[in-house]
Amino acid sequence: MAGQSNAPKINVLIVDDVAETRENIRKLLQFEPDIDVVAMARTGREGIQLAKETKPHVVLMDINMPDMDGIQATEVIVREVPSAQIVIVSVQSDTDYLRRAMLAGARDFLAKPPSADELINTIRRLGEMARQREQMISSAGMPVAAVMSGREPRKSVNGKIVVVYSPKGGSGCTTLATNLAIALQTEETKVVVVDASFQFGDVGVFFNLKNKYNLVSAAARADELDDDFVQSVLTAHPSGVKVLLGPATPEDAEVVMSNPGGLRRVLDRLQGDFAYVIVDTAAVLRDVELSLFDAAERILLVATPDIPALKNVKLFFDLAEKLSYPPKKMLLVMNKMDRRSGITAANVEESIKHTVNGQIPLDDKVVLSSINAGVPFMTGSRSLPVAQGIAELAQKLRDEFAPKEPPPEEDKKKTTTRPGGLFQRR
Repeated sequence: MAGQSNAPKINVLIVDDVAETRENIRKLLQFEPDIDVVAMARTGREGIQLAKETKPHVVLMDINMPDMDGIQATEVIVREVPSAQIVIVSVQSDTDYLRRAMLAGARDFLAKPPSADELINTIRRLGEMARQREQMISSAGMPVAAVMSGREPRKSVNGKIVVVYSPKGGSGCTTLATNLAIALQTEETKVVVVDASFQFGDVGVFFNLKNKYNLVSAAARADELDDDFVQSVLTAHPSGVKVLLGPATPEDAEVVMSNPGGLRRVLDRLQGDFAYVIVDTAAVLRDVELSLFDAAERILLVATPDIPALKNVKLFFDLAEKLSYPPKKMLLVMNKMDRRSGITAANVEESIKHTVNGQIPLDDKVVLSSINAGVPFMTGSRSLPVAQGIAELAQKLRDEFAPKEPPPEEDKKKTTTRPGGLFQRR
């Protein structure tokens, strides 16, 4: 291809037990001047041996092979040839295989047969990553553990985790989370949204984004989230906001919900790269949600101006007190505020004895249009009352996290994590 003739060669190893498949891939790549197929293997064990001998930049690995499957072979190659970047290429494209491939150390997963453009672009992207890894390995003084994990020393941002939660469904948490993220995003202040409404999350719909990687992929490799992998599981929105999409199916959600520790490590990692980690949640209360509350610097508690919603919010404040959360951790946000409801912010404060920290006016037309179009309304005119409400809430958060005088010693105490069942504390 034009423009690639002077590029350094990307060495590729093909591992597949079907001779016709190996040959088809080789023919597909032979006209790319920057890609060189250095070897082809018929079995997983042969692939491991050839990887050790040829030190390829990229390995195209099938899953189903007679002696050793591609996922087992991937685990060995990742350990023995740490610079190699492995792409699983298989007809087995369901999420279980994707998850297992990520756990084994694969960098990408392509359904067989891949298109020429998809295959070539993937090889070039991973070829560059392989060269960077080679440089890391050859760099003097680089810790072995960092080389093997792919982690380079980097400056941590020490971002703030903001969980958006309502104890009543239909309160507009996802609308608030997605638009708040855009309001907070600047060139200097990077924002990521995490869809932790595990079973039926809609953040991807609200942003009109798709990615074959999501929170399941990240949680599966929570102990080795290097920069390259983090960037691959995040999806970029045109606003600059990055998104970690939720599980693709309700059954996939179990993988994350059964591993709160892995989820926490994912959030910790994102804190190092983003000024704000906005976490959207569902209107349920389980150990995994409580672990998110524990991790959060602030919980945006969302309510609507109706008696059932306010009753549930009052119950949540009572629970937060039992869990010893400091009062400043909760920010009460009244969404869909409408004079016709007969309930004002003053009424709410008098009823539940907590300050209303933000008000978002009702505007069904604007909000529904933005949801159906997959275009958050904060990307448009910010003079609309509903947009002004979001902007004011964003400024409230900036003010909350602005540098302040050191607090008294007793206020520095942090809540401890619970060892087991719901609401338990040490």
